Amino acid sequence: MSKRNYTHVEELFPEIEAMLASGKTQREVAEHFGFRDKYVVKSLVKRERAKQRKREAGITIRPRGRKRKDAEPRDIIAEQAYEIRRLRMENELLRDFLRSTGRK
Repeated sequence: MSKRNYTHVEELFPEIEAMLASGKTQREVAEHFGFRDKYVVKSLVKRERAKQRKREAGITIRPRGRKRKDAEPRDIIAEQAYEIRRLRMENELLRDFLRSTGRK
């Protein structure tokens, strides 16, 4: 059993598209790039065409999966202001609780 090799086929899409436009078959393109079979090329073309249809319809294409933790720069000042408000509310709640129990 051979070791599985991953190829970033989306980076090769412009070349693949040009080869298909020139008249080569999906099987010939797959053999040229050394893919396992023609279905790698077929699924890539299918995905890219679906993305193109969404772009033409005005639908924004969002990445799948969970966002990365540090993907966007965070607004530290807003986070600190939120934390301060939360802590003040917590302190006020605890003071009211202690007053109602008669401890202070």
